[in-house]
Amino acid sequence: MKVSTYISVIVPCYNEEQVISETYKQLSEQISVIGKPYEIIFINDGSKDATIDILKKIAETDNRVKIINFSRNFGHQCAVSAGLKYCTGEIAAIIDADLQDPPAVILEMVKIMETEQANVVYGVRKNRAGESKFKLLTARWFYRTLNAMSEVKFPLDTGDFRIVDRKIINQFNELKEKNKYIRGLISWMGFKQVPCYYDRDKRFAGETKYPLRKMIKFALTGLFYFSKKPLQLATSLGTFCIGLGLLYFLWMLIAVIFSIIHTVPGWLSIIGIIIFFGGIQLLTIGVLGRYIGNIFDETKERPEFIVNETINF
Repeated sequence: MKVSTYISVIVPCYNEEQVISETYKQLSEQISVIGKPYEIIFINDGSKDATIDILKKIAETDNRVKIINFSRNFGHQCAVSAGLKYCTGEIAAIIDADLQDPPAVILEMVKIMETEQANVVYGVRKNRAGESKFKLLTARWFYRTLNAMSEVKFPLDTGDFRIVDRKIINQFNELKEKNKYIRGLISWMGFKQVPCYYDRDKRFAGETKYPLRKMIKFALTGLFYFSKKPLQLATSLGTFCIGLGLLYFLWMLIAVIFSIIHTVPGWLSIIGIIIFFGGIQLLTIGVLGRYIGNIFDETKERPEFIVNETINF
C-alpha cells in the first residue's frame, strides 16, 4: 500500500443523515490542526436514508473526503475493515459517526502515540454520558467475562475508537477471517498498545445502531472467536450432570425404600431427569453449533463486503 497521507480517519456510517454533516465539520476542523496531509474515509454501510447523498455533496467540495459505498448493509466491523483496507495514511483513526467519541481526542491520541512510540493508542471511557444503567452494566459484565474466558487479555471499557500505525494496518489486512471482532484482533496482535482516557459524550443526533439484539450478537462473536472455554465448560457441565444424576438416583432409591416420598411410581424421576438432562443437552449442542457455524462461515470464503462504488480514491 502506497502511503501518501499522514493520517486516515475511518468513519463507518449507517443511517446517519442527522449527524453526518456535523461529523465531517468537527473531524475536518480537528484533523487540520495536525498540519499534515489527511483523508477522511466515510464507509456507507447500506444506509437507507440520505446519508450517501449528503456524503457525495461533501466529497464534491473536499477531495480529502473519500467514500466507500457498500452494495448493502454488511455491518460495522466490515465497514471498519474496508476503511483499513483502502486507507493510505501512516496512521489511521477509527471513530464512529455519532460523535459520542469526541474528534478532539484524536489529537491527544496522536500526541500519545508520538511520545510513547506506540503502535496502538486505544480509547478508554472514563464516563459514558447518555447511556442507560442497563447498557453500562452489561458492557462492564461482558468485557470482564471475555477477559476471564479468553486466552488473550483485552483492555477494559474500550470500543473500536483508537489510532493504529501502518504496521498494525498492514498486519490487520493480512488476516483472512471473515467475522472480525476488530478490537479483539488488534489486542491479539500485540506490539506496543497504550490507553488514552476520555469522557464519552451523548449521541449528537439520531438513534443507536446497536440495539440489544445486535449487542448480544456482537458479544457472542467476541466470545466464540477468542475463547474455547465455552466448549470446556460444556464438557465440565456434562461431567457434573453425570455425577448429579447418580446422586439423584441414589436419593430416589433411598426415598422409595424408606417411604420418604409418595408419588406415582416413576413419575418424579422421569420428569426430573428429562427436564434436567434435556436442558443440558440443548445447551451443549447450542455451544457446539455456534463453533460449527463459525467454521461454516469461514469455509465459504465469501468476501467480507461488496463495494458498489468509491469516490475520490
